[in-house]
Amino acid sequence: MSERDVIIACDFSGADETMAFLGQFKGRKPFVKIGMELYYSAGPDIVKRIKAAGHKIFLDLKLHDIPNTVKKTMKVLSGLDVDMTNLHAAGTKAMMEAALEGLTRPDGTRPILIAVTQLTSTDEERMRNELLINATLEETVLKYAQNTKEAGLDGIVCSPLEAGMVKEKLGKEFVTVTPGVRFADSAGDDQRRITTPERAREIGSDYIVVGRPITQAEDPVAAYERCVKGFLGE
Repeated sequence: MSERDVIIACDFSGADETMAFLGQFKGRKPFVKIGMELYYSAGPDIVKRIKAAGHKIFLDLKLHDIPNTVKKTMKVLSGLDVDMTNLHAAGTKAMMEAALEGLTRPDGTRPILIAVTQLTSTDEERMRNELLINATLEETVLKYAQNTKEAGLDGIVCSPLEAGMVKEKLGKEFVTVTPGVRFADSAGDDQRRITTPERAREIGSDYIVVGRPITQAEDPVAAYERCVKGFLGE
């Protein structure tokens, strides 16, 4: 199902800023993540514009609602030409199964569908004190991943630190998409569970999502190529 790739998180506030950023990439067209800020600002048109420019798209809206609402929303998203989209695994297997049904087109095709386990800004202390989850972080991620696979989805979003464990338990074909990737000389910002592109490759991530180390770099194209070299070994 998956091929390894670097996904750039285009967490910009508007379409013009996003297209100006992507216009710097004259050769290799990177896989792009459209998150909530950009999608809510620019709407479905930004998906069409980025796709027309030659990029693959991960539409990162992290749906989480009752099954029927998620199913109907995924049916709408299935009409957009995206390559990957997601929801929260915490919404239960019933919600994920409904999402899969809604996302699948009449001809049987659909984007890759993945579920968020625990955000990389979350740690065990916050899980215990704020979410009242007393299982360990690894236990929680693995259980959510098992639920995701049982619901028929393609994989999960998790920290790169957990990708190897998930692959070992659920199989190599189960997709792991891992944010929280930074260069060794980058700041961690608000991410807690992070690692480098090289280490993410060793652990077993299929896709890494990299934002500020590329988008805020003095030379974003060079930073992207550095990331590709580290993760894909090119």
